Amino acid sequence: AERGGRRAELQKMAAAGAEAAAEEEKRLPEGDPESGGDSDDEGDSDSSGDGEDEEKENEAEIQRLEEQLSINAFDYNCHLDLIKLLRQEGELVKLRRARQKMSELFPLTEEIWLDWLKDEIKMASEISEREKVYELFERAVKDYICPEIWLEYAQYSIGGIGQEGGIEKVRSIFERALTAVGLHVTKGTALWEAYREFENAILETAQPAPGSIPSPEQQQVLCSQLEKIHALFRRQLGIPLLDMEASYAEYEEWSEEPIPETTIKNYKKALQQLEKCKPYEEALLGAETPKLAEYQAYIDFEMKAGDPARIQLIYERALAENCLVPDLWARYNQYLDRQLKVKELVLSAHDRAVRNCPWTVGLWIRYLLAMERHRVEHSIISEMFEKALNAGFIQATDYVEIWQAYLDYLRRRVDFTQDSSKELEELRSAFARAVEYLKQEVEERFSESGDPSCTIMQNWARVEARLCNNMQKARELWDNIMTKGNAKYANMWLEYYNLERAHGDTQHCRKALHRAVQCTSDYPEHVCEVLLTLERIEGTLEDWDAAVQKTENRLARVNEQRAKAAEKEAALAKQEEERAEQRKQARAEKKASKKAKKTRIGDKRKADEDDEGEWGQEEGFQFHPSELPSKRHRGEGDGVLPEEDMEVETGLFGRSDKPDGPAVPKEKASTSRKDVPKVFHDSSKDKVTVFVSNLSYTMAEPEAKLRELFGSCGEVVEIRAVFNNKGTFRGYCYVQFKEEEAARQALALDRTAVEGRPMFVSPCVDKNKNPDFKVFRYSTTLEKHKLFISGLPFSCTKEELEEVCKAHGNVKDIRLVTNRAGKPKGLAYVEYENEAQASQAVLKMDGLTVKDHVIKVMISNPPLRKLPDRPEPSKASLPLAPRQIYGARGKGRTQLSMMPRALQRQSNPVAKAENGMVQNSPAASSDPPAEPKKMSNADFAKMLLKK
Repeated sequence: AERGGRRAELQKMAAAGAEAAAEEEKRLPEGDPESGGDSDDEGDSDSSGDGEDEEKENEAEIQRLEEQLSINAFDYNCHLDLIKLLRQEGELVKLRRARQKMSELFPLTEEIWLDWLKDEIKMASEISEREKVYELFERAVKDYICPEIWLEYAQYSIGGIGQEGGIEKVRSIFERALTAVGLHVTKGTALWEAYREFENAILETAQPAPGSIPSPEQQQVLCSQLEKIHALFRRQLGIPLLDMEASYAEYEEWSEEPIPETTIKNYKKALQQLEKCKPYEEALLGAETPKLAEYQAYIDFEMKAGDPARIQLIYERALAENCLVPDLWARYNQYLDRQLKVKELVLSAHDRAVRNCPWTVGLWIRYLLAMERHRVEHSIISEMFEKALNAGFIQATDYVEIWQAYLDYLRRRVDFTQDSSKELEELRSAFARAVEYLKQEVEERFSESGDPSCTIMQNWARVEARLCNNMQKARELWDNIMTKGNAKYANMWLEYYNLERAHGDTQHCRKALHRAVQCTSDYPEHVCEVLLTLERIEGTLEDWDAAVQKTENRLARVNEQRAKAAEKEAALAKQEEERAEQRKQARAEKKASKKAKKTRIGDKRKADEDDEGEWGQEEGFQFHPSELPSKRHRGEGDGVLPEEDMEVETGLFGRSDKPDGPAVPKEKASTSRKDVPKVFHDSSKDKVTVFVSNLSYTMAEPEAKLRELFGSCGEVVEIRAVFNNKGTFRGYCYVQFKEEEAARQALALDRTAVEGRPMFVSPCVDKNKNPDFKVFRYSTTLEKHKLFISGLPFSCTKEELEEVCKAHGNVKDIRLVTNRAGKPKGLAYVEYENEAQASQAVLKMDGLTVKDHVIKVMISNPPLRKLPDRPEPSKASLPLAPRQIYGARGKGRTQLSMMPRALQRQSNPVAKAENGMVQNSPAASSDPPAEPKKMSNADFAKMLLKK
């Protein structure tokens, strides 16, 4: 039915000829404010105040969006919002200008182009205006390979066949459309059919009147037109397209002659090819966006076939749906550069790539190389480089790479056989500008230049020395490099030495090596060896003696420094061993003292060891009942934590001793839990068990509470809440289900708020058997589409932050980081749909003020977490003062020190003689300090009475 309707429409338009063109010119768009239609005065007078208020709000919003775009022209979503509002308000002039600005910065999607084209077609009443629509179509078909836009273009051109050369123009557009999308397996058939229907309409107009005999000229025109339609059928049947069988049947019905054998052979071959393509087309049809894996499989299939046109088309189809994937653009451009090598096609693809993904420096570099490869004018290449600098890269090193690519291009333009040239001066000027740009622009934005090794200055020095024979300038550059903190590295000095060796003289080589021996701190032996080798080959006896003396003195100082460092490390190691021994002895004495007293409190340490699973849990981890956990003290395992550890505020085992709710009477808890028999954990049921932690210690009847909470996941067999020997709930438990699927569903309840605290749910795993096991559902690597925000006010809610972030893109998820008690920490992770939106959000939001707090915004890239089995840190980094020994859960906020103030002094007090001279000072004696004498209770009493 659709095909028949299209045929009737095309035949009607073609038969009308010039009348159709005239009608098109006379036609005015509906609702055009310039049309002379009668206005509804009564409706205007009855316009409500609500409509006026809405109009004012829209005008204010339009003004705000225009101001925002004047600040950041690359805000894609802001462009879309502005166009939508202007179209809604009927601001045709502003709408056209807004679309024009957006199309200059970004390739427009198929929907945006079709809306624009339809609006312009409605307003095109004159021939000159129709030409502008043709120009707009030409721009539209260059952004993406879109069958719908090509079909709209061809059908619109039929309206102008009444003009001179109109028929040939329509045919030219159809032929270009077939070249672009005629191979499209699923959408190409519609274009072939539209072209055939147009030629059939032309055939109808060429038929002689009924009953008349055609003249030889008419007969020739008829035969020519019939041959055009035959050729279209034969061309289409040789291409694998959906619904090929219907096209073949239509050809059999239409043709008065038998179908040629060649056409039948090509048709069968195309059918076989279609069968091979169908699995990939079906996979695309059933896949969800972005379909990258399915498209890549399709591309690999076409690559094996080796048809360049089909490979190009499948790449274009993939990019139309994944225009913001830099890797896909890079692979496509690489294929065009190495295989097709067609200038217009290659440069167009590169241009679309950088307009879609302007934040990807690799695409800009490939574009500059392609322009140079195809001999584009220097002014155009320089202009494109300036655009790249304003693209908003997300790393400082990206600017170094784009500058290096441009400098390489300028260097290849220079004829170094001439002493001076315009190109050489431009190269030197560009080197100087690059150094200044990295120092000011890049360092101001990223707090680093991105080029700590000064690679650009190194390359500049090599160009001056090797190609320009200007060693004086090269030495000045290397001197500048060394003053930027590189003088301590041996490899930097050896690079300079090799340059002097190749293009300088021995005197400067010797001078450079003497400076290197004096300044190098990482590998001084290597530099000393190079100096001695130079003097052995070219130096005099005096030079040799000076070199030997200098290297010996330097190495002696280095060895002395290393020996002191080793002694210091050994001393620190010894002190740490002594502290460990003291801590061990103190624990033993404390344990023995508690056993001797035999109070009601009992031996807490022994009870803790006997009570399985009694230790506090770190977020995302658990102690299996089969483990015997050891206490972990403050200061152990320090380091920068990745994203998952940032949510734990009170330490690995820290908690507040003050309960969050009404206290449970101790006597009642003791009587209710004291005599409960111990239940040993069955590790064979780990697959149907989940570990629940971070619960409130004051939770009343945790079994009933958790059974109600986990009952929705499946049948709960048992809930084993862990209590200490006094009957106090320890904040964690084990939930056993009947089926494994129920346990998996229970993991979805992780971080559910229970009595004001986030409950942690993780699998029950024996970490003795699986030491590397951990549960954390968030990525700990670089995610370019996710932002890390710090400095937020604690009162900021998820909804308020989403309101701020959604102005820069579509927000998929927002996660506010909290501590164990569920309190916010002023940190958040915001996930956008793609890298482009995240990059724009960083540019716009970094430094923004939210509730009088200045926030910092950056791309999420958590530092690597240090492994627990790493080598022990250097002893030099350990504190010299003995660490305070706390309990297994750290020092509580309400924990008091029970030691008298008189004893809270240094372990080695400075003793003064009666004459004021210091005796037995640590500086005067290298013996270790004597251990203070242990005091009994009576000694304490005597001392306090004296005070």
